[in-house]
Amino acid sequence: MKKIGIASDHAGYEMKEFLVGYLQAMGYEVLDFGAHSPESVDYPDYAHPLAEAVEKGEVDAGVALCGSGEGMSMTLNKHQGIRAGLCWDPEIAALIRQHNNANIIVFPARFITNDEAIRMLDAYFAAEYEGGRHDRRIAKIPVPKAE
Repeated sequence: MKKIGIASDHAGYEMKEFLVGYLQAMGYEVLDFGAHSPESVDYPDYAHPLAEAVEKGEVDAGVALCGSGEGMSMTLNKHQGIRAGLCWDPEIAALIRQHNNANIIVFPARFITNDEAIRMLDAYFAAEYEGGRHDRRIAKIPVPKAE
């Protein structure tokens, strides 16, 4: 993964700005979908463009933040090609890649520190999808299309 999309609402803005710098320092190209200030905004306005960029392959993976992480997670996971996982611990961050092949990691910005976010990002990017038995489970996630 070399190109990362990132999005937040106002509650995640400061942590997003910090993570953009961290990711760039680690050699990632970062596409920032906003928010672009700490002024109150609606998280779906930023989640949907991030999800679409991941689905279209415009970015290799995504990072999303909001106060609890739940609003972003719910919105992102409405997209059929998205597997967004809410993380609060590095082990969970690794598992969402290993078992769920998550393509977006989501953080609860009001409940974690910048250092914790970095540890989770590092675990997420270091982990690899295990495939195998997880393939059939992931195949069952999208809602079947009506015929």
